[in-house]
Amino acid sequence: MNATPPLRVADVFRAHWDDYLRDHSVPVFQQIAIRHILLCRTPALGGHLWQCSTCGHQAVLYNSCRDRHCPTCQGIARDEWLAKRMKELLPVPYFHVVFTLPHSLNPLIRYNRKKLIDLFFREVNATFQEFSLDPQWRLEGQLGFIAILHTWTQELREHIHLHCAVPGGALRAAAKPPGEDGRAAAKPPGEDGRNDTHTWVPTKRNWLFRESSLAERFRTRYLRAVSRLLKRDQLILPDAPEDWPAVCTKLAQTKWIVYAKKPFAGPRQVFEYLGRYTHKVAISDYRIRKLGNGTVTFRYRDRAAGDIEKETSIPAADFIRRFLLHILPPGLQKIRYLGWMGRNVRKYNLSCIRQALGIPIPRPEPPVLPPCPTCPSCGKASMMRLLIIGKARAPPERT
Repeated sequence: MNATPPLRVADVFRAHWDDYLRDHSVPVFQQIAIRHILLCRTPALGGHLWQCSTCGHQAVLYNSCRDRHCPTCQGIARDEWLAKRMKELLPVPYFHVVFTLPHSLNPLIRYNRKKLIDLFFREVNATFQEFSLDPQWRLEGQLGFIAILHTWTQELREHIHLHCAVPGGALRAAAKPPGEDGRAAAKPPGEDGRNDTHTWVPTKRNWLFRESSLAERFRTRYLRAVSRLLKRDQLILPDAPEDWPAVCTKLAQTKWIVYAKKPFAGPRQVFEYLGRYTHKVAISDYRIRKLGNGTVTFRYRDRAAGDIEKETSIPAADFIRRFLLHILPPGLQKIRYLGWMGRNVRKYNLSCIRQALGIPIPRPEPPVLPPCPTCPSCGKASMMRLLIIGKARAPPERT
């Protein structure tokens, strides 16, 4: 049991959400997410009664809402994700590449969030694959990577960017020899009836692609796609008048940010590092410092000032407005597996890469039982579950 923060994001909404709803129009999917956050770890969702076998202390633990936007209950989902990804690690360098969209596009994205963020993922993937197939980069194969969407800064402002973890190499399919009829010969039958004669082409140890070249090509692809959607009237335009084709033309002349960090120290450090990003939400409960007099005070790191930790106080309504900006619409996946890591082909491609690298295929491991909760009284991991507490029923409505 981790120490409970003195204040939670839910406390801000519990104190000010009703007032905010009276004054603002909020999409239904955002209202549903906030409802989940308000109910998280409360009697409304039921829970369990635990007792320590060492000191006899009893504690009630209420169930979490498991909403992906809830800052209180992402730990379990993150740990489960990391356990699966650790089994897929390869003994190759991993690169961390960050793509960022210009802030001047934020109003347009706000009205077309799913469409333009889907486009963001698609064009980042297309840019990577275009470079990996280009002979000048000496890979000429398919790149695979995990892309994780973030939409915020430390102060909860809009900052839409993708964190990409890229294994250092490309999967190159074997050339198919022509058959007697001039067509490709049939694949030799394997266990799954597919050809496994692929090769793995490694990158240079400390270098993937040139950042400026990636940025320029991604800029061209993304703006071209947005301009095409505008021309076809397939985007909802913000209320504020803006010449969006002209904005795109202007952005085509600006420098876009693509940042490629040095390779991780080792394969395991890849996902231990990414674990900070995968199931992170806009702000954690532990960053909330004060709540009162209609304001919220929270901690943030000032990147421009050398990552110094500071505090800021803003009106509660402004805090809620900023938080809502980062609640994603239904169906928009924030973690995606692209290239040879695609969900439908990842298992097969991993086996091909391991075969090319001479790595044995790992045997399935037995499921690991969750750790026993730690007693908040004596500190020992000796809590036992006594009974299940059902969900609290709402009082009958008065008629």
